Amino acid sequence: MVYRGRAPLRISFGGGGTDVAPFCEEQGGAILGSTINKYAYCSIVPREDEEIIVHSLDFDMTVQFNAKENIIFDGKLDLVKAAMKAMEVREGCEVFLQCDAPAGSGLGTSSTVMVAILKAIAKWQNIELEGYELADLAYQVERLDLGISGGYQDQYAATFGGFNFIEFHGRNRVVVNPLRIRKEIINELQYNLLLCYTGGIHVSARIIDDQVRNYADRSAFEAMCEVKTLAYDMKDALLRGELNTFGSLLNDGWQAKKRMSRKITTPQIDRLYEEARAAGALGGKLLGAGGGGFLLIYCPYNVRHIVAHKLLDAGGQLTDWVFELRGAQNWRAR
Repeated sequence: MVYRGRAPLRISFGGGGTDVAPFCEEQGGAILGSTINKYAYCSIVPREDEEIIVHSLDFDMTVQFNAKENIIFDGKLDLVKAAMKAMEVREGCEVFLQCDAPAGSGLGTSSTVMVAILKAIAKWQNIELEGYELADLAYQVERLDLGISGGYQDQYAATFGGFNFIEFHGRNRVVVNPLRIRKEIINELQYNLLLCYTGGIHVSARIIDDQVRNYADRSAFEAMCEVKTLAYDMKDALLRGELNTFGSLLNDGWQAKKRMSRKITTPQIDRLYEEARAAGALGGKLLGAGGGGFLLIYCPYNVRHIVAHKLLDAGGQLTDWVFELRGAQNWRAR
């Protein structure tokens, strides 16, 4: 029997960075986003001994440890080790990890992998994890047990799926508000968005640490407050179906976010964005903490093809995708 967990990757429209302490604890954070049809997978095959063998299919890496011995975090597939420890697994198994996007792509890959791992373990161990319980545990394991810098949004987005407006007030004070958006609005938004890979990989922890250091800086703090306010404005525009306003707000949010840290953008990202805007795009933003990964661009339908060609000519790589309205899932297979 094979036990599988799957969790969707996410794109964030507004509020990125406001889910990071100390801002979210002192001021409250808010993020608008949705999940897409790119996934992290975890497959577990039980063994008859106490050995746990973990294979990363993306990195062609394998690690092995004993379920009943002291687990050492050494930077090699520690997400699985920490998840097994948190779930108090005492049996052997073989674990296979795979993700539809590379680490550092800005789609919340590591947190989504963690959610997929926990879902697979829960199915194997016959444990029921309610949505908030799963997301809280994923946050604890990644951010607290492993000490990986980052915010709150990725674990909750991957767990719940779909369009959500998530409000943050520190640990265990996260509220996920599912948005009821008309199907025709979702279809139109899908048509007007382009997802462009910039060719760069970011190290989110470094950028987030720099953002935290800048928290005491007045201009950076004001930028965070503006990013949060714009997230509320984007939510309202999206619910009302005012998509061109939504696209323009994406640009406002991106300009504000760049003031939170000098590490957020790069010359290549700026070039791609400027080419898209010159071709008629109303707005967009880099996904994730910054520094590389995927660039999300909003453009009216009549210039969509022009913007796409300009991005390709400037060295970008366009990716096919659609919105995914379901959250994390698990199942058994033979």
